Amino acid sequence: MTFKAEYIWIDGTEPTAKLRSKTKIIAGAGLPLEELPLWGFDGSSTNQARGHASDLVLKPVYSCPDPIRGGSDILVLCEVLNTDMTPHDTNTRAALAEVYAKYAGQEPIFGIEQEYTFFEGTRPLGFPENGFPAPQGGYYCGVGADEIHGRPIVEAHLENCLAAGLGISGINAEVMPGQWEFQVGPLAPLEVSDQLWVARWLLYRTAEDFEVSATLDPKPVKGDWNGAGAHTNFSTKAMREGYDAIITACESLGEGSKPLDHVKNYGAGIDDRLTGLHETAPWDEYKYGVSDRGASVRIPWQVARDQKGYIEDRRPNANVDPYTVTRLMVDTCCEALEKAGQI
Repeated sequence: MTFKAEYIWIDGTEPTAKLRSKTKIIAGAGLPLEELPLWGFDGSSTNQARGHASDLVLKPVYSCPDPIRGGSDILVLCEVLNTDMTPHDTNTRAALAEVYAKYAGQEPIFGIEQEYTFFEGTRPLGFPENGFPAPQGGYYCGVGADEIHGRPIVEAHLENCLAAGLGISGINAEVMPGQWEFQVGPLAPLEVSDQLWVARWLLYRTAEDFEVSATLDPKPVKGDWNGAGAHTNFSTKAMREGYDAIITACESLGEGSKPLDHVKNYGAGIDDRLTGLHETAPWDEYKYGVSDRGASVRIPWQVARDQKGYIEDRRPNANVDPYTVTRLMVDTCCEALEKAGQI
């Protein structure tokens, strides 16, 4: 008896990494994650090695049912290792695991809002062949064929994510034709990041069947259109219990060089999106506020009312590496909360 395992990994393409995958036929049935075999690939074909020493290792770190193939087949997310079993330079998961282990006692959790845009050829789905559609406004959470484009793909992706057991918490149409969002979480840092990468893979794979592509480009159409982000919601146990910790976290993200340290790791092309317009703060400024979608970090109104909850970092691009954004937020906020005794 055999089953198919789709091994998925993140490559070394710059400035934005791509997902790669290939299929392994494995004897047996229902193997737990720790028993799934290591595998390898040609790193010279994925911008991760040179031809004279191209072998790299795939180590399974997360698995779930494969909703595309069904049956006993599975999806296997892997981290990339060198042949001496050390993390490859492109393996950002290893750095997150180290930081998370340091602050796990604070119980950090995340919810990430993944925006994306469908393209049909060179045009966003729903754009006319010549010119532009009506200005943005009616598309956000809209209904009707004149405003909504790609819903069958979105629904198929949602069903695939749920069948895979991913922690998807919602979907909605966004402000531009062909632009959508799904949310993953709330989950712990490694879980939310692993599952977001798998959900992205399923997005691309689902759209294949409709002969449509999906992009995480942060500014897929220039001009008076919103960009695409990955708003990152964050809390710790102390933040979920009291408002002082909320303020400490917000202040910590604005201290010293932290704003630019974060922004430069929040996805390529961030200055095209964070212009101060279209519900963004300028990329080179930092501010936080209650219910302010023009702030770098928003405190939701109900958090201010309840005096506890979470914060939303609105700066990360749609193409951000979730391992990196969660690592930076845990490292910055949890260190500040620890120093303040708010743990």
